[in-house]
Amino acid sequence: MPQSPERRVRRRRLMAMLLLALGLAVPATPSFAQAAGHVRVKIVKAGLLVGGGIGSGTLVYRGRTYPFRITGLSFGITAGATIGRLVGWASDIREVGDFVGTYSSVGGGFALVGGVNGVHLRNEKGVTIVLQGPKAGLELAANLGTIVISLR
Repeated sequence: MPQSPERRVRRRRLMAMLLLALGLAVPATPSFAQAAGHVRVKIVKAGLLVGGGIGSGTLVYRGRTYPFRITGLSFGITAGATIGRLVGWASDIREVGDFVGTYSSVGGGFALVGGVNGVHLRNEKGVTIVLQGPKAGLELAANLGTIVISLR
């Protein structure tokens, strides 16, 4: 017997929340020599199996605001196109230059007009970024990716 539309929507929401929880499972805690920064990102993403995205954001670190650009590719289950606004924290930053670099990511999300998004990033300098927030569009994603952040 086919599932009702309501049941399918509930299953999709549950799956999206599980993927989000998986992506945010590793806590980020700064040491005494390092400071955390507040991060805001707006990203436009599209793909089918291989996804690509571009966006911009700001890092507020030790009382100063640093605008940055973000570009990336993802591999895994990706289908659709979305616009997302993510907010979170960057930890293990010793100096603002540590924030710049190539990050590997684990993330997931679901959107059908509106949805949720979460990502956990780490770069070669040990900086960890954990972001979450709403997104709009049509997408199902559970993937690994590479993201490059550069200051403007």
